[in-house]
Amino acid sequence: MTSFPAQPLSPLDGRYRAAVAGLGDYLSEAGLNRARVEVEVEWLIALTDRRVFGAEALTEADKQRLRALYLDFGQAEIDWLAEREAVTRHDVKAVEYLVRDRLSQLGLDTVAELTHFACTSEDINSTAYALTVKRAVLDVWLPKLLDVIAKLRGLAAEHSDAPMLARTHGQPATPTTMGKEIAVFAWRLERVAAQVAASDFLAKFSGATGTWSAHLAADPDLDWIEISQTFIEGLGLGFNELTTQIESHDWQVELYDRARHAGGILHNLATDIWTYISLGYFSQIPVAGATGSSTMPHKINPIRFENAEANLEIAGGLFTTLASTLVTSRLQRDLTDSTTQRNIGVAFGHSLLALDNLLRGLSEISLAREVLLGDLDRNWEVLAEAIQTVVRAEVVAGRSTITDPYALLKDLTRGRRVGAPELAEFVSGLDIGDAAKQRLLALTPATYTGLAEDLVAEA
Repeated sequence: MTSFPAQPLSPLDGRYRAAVAGLGDYLSEAGLNRARVEVEVEWLIALTDRRVFGAEALTEADKQRLRALYLDFGQAEIDWLAEREAVTRHDVKAVEYLVRDRLSQLGLDTVAELTHFACTSEDINSTAYALTVKRAVLDVWLPKLLDVIAKLRGLAAEHSDAPMLARTHGQPATPTTMGKEIAVFAWRLERVAAQVAASDFLAKFSGATGTWSAHLAADPDLDWIEISQTFIEGLGLGFNELTTQIESHDWQVELYDRARHAGGILHNLATDIWTYISLGYFSQIPVAGATGSSTMPHKINPIRFENAEANLEIAGGLFTTLASTLVTSRLQRDLTDSTTQRNIGVAFGHSLLALDNLLRGLSEISLAREVLLGDLDRNWEVLAEAIQTVVRAEVVAGRSTITDPYALLKDLTRGRRVGAPELAEFVSGLDIGDAAKQRLLALTPATYTGLAEDLVAEA
């Protein structure tokens, strides 16, 4: 069997690349290395700005040229790092050598020894990961989640007055509206989205075991904690002062648990919409040229929701693994987090792909209101709840002597289909006040939706 030319092993880098490409700018190996270069460069600039050890501050022109190393980071730097890492067998050391090499090219050798000064690799890594994850989540993933929420809000408003038979335990139940049910998902997702938006993105910058030992050995009179905190916060990150060799990853655990939580809600949405499609409540809008089944020409399969469902399950599994692995590090440091963190992009990639499919799927369905109304008209027995509740109120008010109204309605309706004429006859014969009787006689399954429409407006 012949071998193919190099092919992407992950579908995220092949079949689905277009849908998740935005994450690659941050959560790929190249994105991580660009952020590492950014941290090294900005640390060097921060130290020279403070004139530590008598170093001269860089001119603004020199800073601009130095920052171009990460601002214009591209294929040349990617290739350079790959070649150097093949020799060093250490990714962060390769980045340090890249910065030193460019300093030499820029004629800035006098400050070369401030490159990676007093840093452990995890000072660079924790900061780079915080930067890349923050940017990927807030600039790419969260906006897509908010797009889905906005779409749900629009559908909820559009269908807020569309009465629908509820199906608790899969059985006919007190009617609701399609809009209210969709609004529930929007509200749930908004809560988690707000938690994600408020996430901490923490980094440490305290040396080999988090004690600033090398820093103090170099100059015991400098306030190294303040210098490090100012540097990290200047990058737009939170500062973790108390760590081992690594930043403890708790903020990542919290974030991935929230992303998994959002995925669980979205999975629930996908399966519910799939079910509504199977019931005929939603019809799918045909896409020109698309094929549903290779043998059954009539079919339009709900592939967007099925794709989302599967990808959310993959993402959820990865988020769970990330959270459970990253929460622990043996003693002051082990390397289990290294490979684990390289899969952050894979987890968010599958989640982003699911969001993309949900957004497209929600844009390709149309509510069949006549199907909803027909379903309601076949289930008048759901008004049993209203009748027995009104009777209870009438008994309390002294306008009825009926005992155990629940049992009365249970005998009439449980396991039986009861139509409008049978219920009208039953209500007409009830020993209750005339106003209550007329209110019940006017009620239909389609009008028995309580405050559903108002809840959509107020949510």
